[in-house]
Amino acid sequence: MTMIISASILSADFSHLEQELHTCEKAGVDWLHIDVMDGHFVPNLTMGPFIVKTCRQITQLPLDCHLMVKNPENLINAFILAGANTITIHPEGNPNVLQTLQWIKSTGCNAGLALKPETPASVASPLLPYIDLIMVMTVNPGFSGQLFMPEMIVKIAEVKALVDQHTNVKYIQVDGGINQDTITQVIKAGANCIVAATAIFKNPSGIVDGVRSLRKSAN
Repeated sequence: MTMIISASILSADFSHLEQELHTCEKAGVDWLHIDVMDGHFVPNLTMGPFIVKTCRQITQLPLDCHLMVKNPENLINAFILAGANTITIHPEGNPNVLQTLQWIKSTGCNAGLALKPETPASVASPLLPYIDLIMVMTVNPGFSGQLFMPEMIVKIAEVKALVDQHTNVKYIQVDGGINQDTITQVIKAGANCIVAATAIFKNPSGIVDGVRSLRKSAN
């Protein structure tokens, strides 16, 4: 399977969002990643369904939505209607995680499960039959531009071992501190989908070069 590059628009220039997204298309980005933060589950406050709807009007690239929110079940319908293709939620402090994953899948959307750095891979085990994607966070959630946590490499490998027992899980995604150096480490550990923000949108040579460098390292 070809490595999926999901460009996190958290680092995009929102004053030129349409131009930035079209440049991502030309650069060969596979998905657009949208980080949704509510100021409660994580300290930052970012984007909601309106941004997803705006992105859908601009591009046909798949929209990969990561909900770092409390009670994500209250927001699923809004993100589906806005045009999300993948919705990833967290199990931490979420008693409704199974029902929410089932609901996401019932809509035809990819259902994802994200694990914070302190959450062991084993938490995902009983939920794997209900998901299409599992995300290993390699930074603490909440802010773009953090440094990659190398101790998460072991966890990616643990997730890969679990996923190998569940053929329905299509994507092992890694999010946090991904650049042309760290991408090779996560691929070796088992990832087939990466999220990159700074490495793409803040690349000194531009978005196209940022994506090209990631793709070259991935190959």
